[in-house]
Amino acid sequence: MDEIINKVASSSLEVFDLEDYYPIGIRTQIDISQWLYEGFLLKEKDFREALKNHDWSQYQNHLVAIHCSTDAILPAWASILVTTHVSSFAQKVVLGTINDLETALYQEILSKIDYTQYQDKPIILKGCSKKPVPESAYIIAIQELQKVAKSVMYGEACSAVPLFKKAK
Repeated sequence: MDEIINKVASSSLEVFDLEDYYPIGIRTQIDISQWLYEGFLLKEKDFREALKNHDWSQYQNHLVAIHCSTDAILPAWASILVTTHVSSFAQKVVLGTINDLETALYQEILSKIDYTQYQDKPIILKGCSKKPVPESAYIIAIQELQKVAKSVMYGEACSAVPLFKKAK
């Protein structure tokens, strides 16, 4: 019987797994509509009072996304004012959804990586993950990897889809 050889393990392929960079922390979405009259109308005095009386300490060390779930037309200062209250407790605050928060986190993390370790190597941008890696993180990663890599594929070694190959 012939010995089974793992050709992937013995190849020069490098795996770039975005899940390895997934930031730890509790994600929280704050909906501004909870402080609006009937969810739509911002009455400044009532809004300021509601923010003043809100327990902001519950967001201690959270990663926070501030958004409004209704079609309310809000002045720009509304989300800024919410930020002034939550920022002293939260690790990070962004305007938008949880997905926008994930994108901002990955932008920050991926911009700090030294990609020279992938210089002129074939890379697999791992596609399957157990953690909620946003599609935008893959967009950020491919832009950085194609600056240095010989080639970039997406997926798993057994079924990778070619994305990029450096011109000779």
